[in-house]
Amino acid sequence: MKIGDKVRFLNEVGGGIIKGFQGKDLVLVEDADGFDVPVNKKEVVVIDTDNDNLERIQPQKNKESTGKDKRTPIHTSYAEEEEDLAFEAPAVELKGGDILNVSLAYVPEDIKIINATSFDAYLVNDSNYYLQYIYMSGENKAWKVRSKGEIAPNMKTWLESFMQSDLNELEHICIQFMTYKKDKAFELHPAFDVTLHLDTVKFYKMHCFDQSDFFEQPAMIYHIVKDNIPYKQFKISAEELKRQMVSPKRSDEQVSTPTVLKERNNKSEKLIIDLHIEELLDSTVGMSNSEILNYQLDKFRETMKQCEGQHDQHIIFIHGKGNGVLRTAIINELKNKHNYSSTWQDASFQEYGFGATDVMIR
Repeated sequence: MKIGDKVRFLNEVGGGIIKGFQGKDLVLVEDADGFDVPVNKKEVVVIDTDNDNLERIQPQKNKESTGKDKRTPIHTSYAEEEEDLAFEAPAVELKGGDILNVSLAYVPEDIKIINATSFDAYLVNDSNYYLQYIYMSGENKAWKVRSKGEIAPNMKTWLESFMQSDLNELEHICIQFMTYKKDKAFELHPAFDVTLHLDTVKFYKMHCFDQSDFFEQPAMIYHIVKDNIPYKQFKISAEELKRQMVSPKRSDEQVSTPTVLKERNNKSEKLIIDLHIEELLDSTVGMSNSEILNYQLDKFRETMKQCEGQHDQHIIFIHGKGNGVLRTAIINELKNKHNYSSTWQDASFQEYGFGATDVMIR
């Protein structure tokens, strides 16, 4: 491999002419646009050797007064002339970073004006791997690429900005990516394909944005991969819902211990119970869709039982808009088991969005 050889890239499209060398491992390749690209020697292959291309004619302005061309040899090193040439810094690896954790984050520009601000979407790579990613939105088989690229280890990358008026396009999100390391051996992971249903009502509520290790301002974080396991958002069919509603309760050993409610001096104070599974459990790994639904319903039943006899007590059950499965199950329970002891209605949209039910104990 020498100056003037024509090469192509092994891991990328394109190639060019070798113009020089940088250190022991880097070769400078002039691409089709005239830019000098630093590439590792292992990532190029020679496809044509030009033994005669040892000199190049300088531009017309360098001709001597005699009219003869002044020829200048091609440089063999860019060490002096290209000291400011930008090279990619080595990836910074952190202890424990070989366990893959990837998140999608939504950050309001100004959370104080939550109903008028714009939002920024970020992909957070909390691992020692490079990610080649595609970020998409869509419905059924119609998907649109919103962002794509590479993100370095232990970094976050901006994906897009949007307003609340754009939320209808963002209800269904898909993240696909592959992981790798550069210039060193690594553990092979399969390509990841994770779809999410965003609860867009949360973008209207300030308390849905929390402090995190990745941003100075509050952010809404969705786990894509946690501890090497891709996040799976559960869905349940109407048939499975019906089966779960008529199936016997789990044994007492399987039902979690009821949470003791604090005694309330003011009965008008509302009790707020968030039934989102991520608020109830640290992890749902190994749980089926029906087990997750049953766990949420058990928490609803526990709360209703503990509130028996607390007349005029309001309970706000936050279940999310989602596919309406949990809300339907709760309403069925209220109609069939609590019809004579409680009343219910949709909770205030201004306070809780569309995904909450207000139950009052008679």
